Amino acid sequence: MADIRELWDDVARSVAFLSRIPVPDRYFRGYDGRLGRAVRAFPLAGILITLPAAVIAILLGALHASSLFNAFLVVAVQAMVTGALHEDALGDTADGFGGGRDRENALEIMKDSRIGTYGAVALILSFGLRVSALAAFLPLLSATAGGIALLATAALSRAAMVWHWSRLPPARRGGVAASAGVPEPGAASFALGSGVLLALVLFFLAGIPTVAVLLSFAAFGLAVPGFTRIASRKLGGHTGDTIGATQQLTEIAVLGALALAI
Repeated sequence: MADIRELWDDVARSVAFLSRIPVPDRYFRGYDGRLGRAVRAFPLAGILITLPAAVIAILLGALHASSLFNAFLVVAVQAMVTGALHEDALGDTADGFGGGRDRENALEIMKDSRIGTYGAVALILSFGLRVSALAAFLPLLSATAGGIALLATAALSRAAMVWHWSRLPPARRGGVAASAGVPEPGAASFALGSGVLLALVLFFLAGIPTVAVLLSFAAFGLAVPGFTRIASRKLGGHTGDTIGATQQLTEIAVLGALALAI
């Protein structure tokens, strides 16, 4: 019982870290703000964070609303619940990687709150690819199955964040990711394993074809280490922005795989 309670505490703290959902103060009494162990709950937190968007997808699907309207609203609700946290990270990462002359210049650009051309293009592509992918496969599933597929994608994309985070050292001192600590090896393994297992179960419940599931996991397995290698080459480590960008890139990859294979 104590282990379950501790896991739930980590889920609540992860929800607070990854979204704008209010979390009761009792979960933070005596808490030092470090996420080394709490990252194990990221996939579960991702499911809770995405639940409002999944409900919207189910309701609009049941009402036979336009698939494009449904897709836009789903993505809009996700951005509202997270406060566009991951989108902001993607934009900053694109600006830093695209415009940075060297490591230090890239890190400096990523700290700038202003958005540049690379960031704007990355955000346009992120929203466009996710909306078009959702609009492509949601009409081919039942309303409930479409919502469940969103939850599976959420679990995988939050596990991807921990995978990226745990594979690289902090690129700068004093950043959000550095102050949050390094994922404990056991917590990182738990996040990755639970994210994959939860996604498998949810895909099964949604009745997703086997080829689509396999392609989704292949996209997940290629996107995360691929981007992690790019971040290592560009920055020599991770930042809060690259962790958030990993979530976005994984979500795009998995949704795109579902759109191609369903």
